[in-house]
Amino acid sequence: MRPLGLLPVDGATLRRADAADAPELLVLQRCCWVDEAVANDTLDIPALHETLDDVRAWLDVWATWCVRVDGRLIGAVRARQEDDSWEIGRLMVAPDLAGRGLGGWLLRLAEDQAPAEVESIVIFTGLQSARNIAIYEGAGFRRTVAPAPPGAVRLVKVRDPHRH
Repeated sequence: MRPLGLLPVDGATLRRADAADAPELLVLQRCCWVDEAVANDTLDIPALHETLDDVRAWLDVWATWCVRVDGRLIGAVRARQEDDSWEIGRLMVAPDLAGRGLGGWLLRLAEDQAPAEVESIVIFTGLQSARNIAIYEGAGFRRTVAPAPPGAVRLVKVRDPHRH
């Protein structure tokens, strides 16, 4: 496992999310996916239409981590195993704190939680989300031709079979 280093935002703390985090996760998710809607010229993005009950439901099936500063939720990411892949999703950073490295830190955190047996790590983003695609490609992910939801691109990082 790579050392993650300190959280890149002063005073930030990390912990696993639970049902009590659902309302704030919903708010942060909506804030973050507005930029996706603008970049992709569509409001047809599932994250913008989920309800509080939807968030509570995915908290039961996704491992989710929250970053807070003074009680404020400023970032989160979720991940789960799907067959021989580790799927990362809902990577979000409060818009006023974007560009400070928290998103990359959360991506590495989620990657490092992958079980040893998974062969690849998968993440999705909008087809026109150039900033996200560049970040993911810079982290070693590559676009694939495998199916993705409409308007999205699937990026994959194949794990080193010799890792320990």
